[in-house]
Amino acid sequence: MKFNLAVWKHPVILLSSVGIAGIGDFIYLVAINILVYQMTGSAAAVAGLWVIGPVVNVLTKFWTGSFIDFRSKRKIMIVTYIARAISIFCIPFLPSIWLVFLFLVFLSIAKSFFTPSSMTYIAQLVPKTIRKRYNSIQSLTTSGAFIIGPAIGGALILLLGVDYTLLINSLAFIMAAILLSRLPDKETHEKGNTPTLSFAQIKSDWIIVIQFIKENKYIAFIYSFFLATTIFSFAMDAQEVVFTQMVVGLSEMEYSLLISITGIGAIVGAFIVTLFSKNLSIRYLIAIGMMMETVGYLLYAFSWSFLSITVGFMILGFFNAFLNAGITTFYQNNVPTEMMGRVTSMFQLFLSLLQIVFVLMVGAIADIIPLRITIITLAVGMLIIACLVIVSIFLPAKKLHFKES
Repeated sequence: MKFNLAVWKHPVILLSSVGIAGIGDFIYLVAINILVYQMTGSAAAVAGLWVIGPVVNVLTKFWTGSFIDFRSKRKIMIVTYIARAISIFCIPFLPSIWLVFLFLVFLSIAKSFFTPSSMTYIAQLVPKTIRKRYNSIQSLTTSGAFIIGPAIGGALILLLGVDYTLLINSLAFIMAAILLSRLPDKETHEKGNTPTLSFAQIKSDWIIVIQFIKENKYIAFIYSFFLATTIFSFAMDAQEVVFTQMVVGLSEMEYSLLISITGIGAIVGAFIVTLFSKNLSIRYLIAIGMMMETVGYLLYAFSWSFLSITVGFMILGFFNAFLNAGITTFYQNNVPTEMMGRVTSMFQLFLSLLQIVFVLMVGAIADIIPLRITIITLAVGMLIIACLVIVSIFLPAKKLHFKES
């Protein structure tokens, strides 16, 4: 496939910005877990880090879309990068754990604005003809960050300590913001016509989004079922340490190796998708990715040894890139950019609500029935959803929803 420099100039800069920020996210994740544990000595406090994001999403997502859709997505992304850089830079100087958690809330708020903005800006900036390939490459950069970020974070912590690692980490988001500032705005709204954010506007926007979903039930069906698999996998991942060590019997070293192998599988899968995205339709990317990721979770649920669970994790890591590239391109091609922020925010609001419910429910059920039965039930649920989606995407009448040009 020929590389058209004129077409790819801006997408490459965007990929670089997102890639650097992705590495920064994983460095931060390693450092903040260690910092919170050092300050509190509490595993519960560390677990609380995983609750902040979904809770903040629930409190912000019902109005962030109304703000995003009528303003420059590029500028919002830049501001959130800078806000994350400042917050991370300040954390080492905070005297109490409560102030640390307050700044973590600020970070989560910034990210709640960033995700819908970036989804929309990609659809605005990247031409439809190369969008699938772009999303494949972005999946590769995300997978690479999953390996590179923790490795850099671990090395910096060993050499300099947690505080200096966070200070250096903030520079990644400054670099990402500088790269993003070199890209053009792609707004269609006229300056001066930006509505004031108010309860009336938020209510009106929700009515518009609900109407869009009613008129585009198929798009909502496919994307909602994809999010359902995300919720199931999130609930299983929340019990991953307990399941692998207490049920399967892995040691901490084997578990660490397992995570690394999964990351390598994700990088290889994303690389394959990037190479062959031209030959794989959006429908096949979604179908192959969803079914094989489900197979990986089924192997994980029924695993009995390090080898069997490794095979399952490699499969789900490898094919996750297929699913993400396919479903992201499908979504960006079918949701109008002028309302994508609102639609994305609404989906993410319900996703966060259900993530909280499922994690708490799975944790409670695991104390009543064997954890393996719980994990198997979730994996079988994913399989049923995958079968429904695959049948739906190959309906001849729905072919137009998967056009790539």
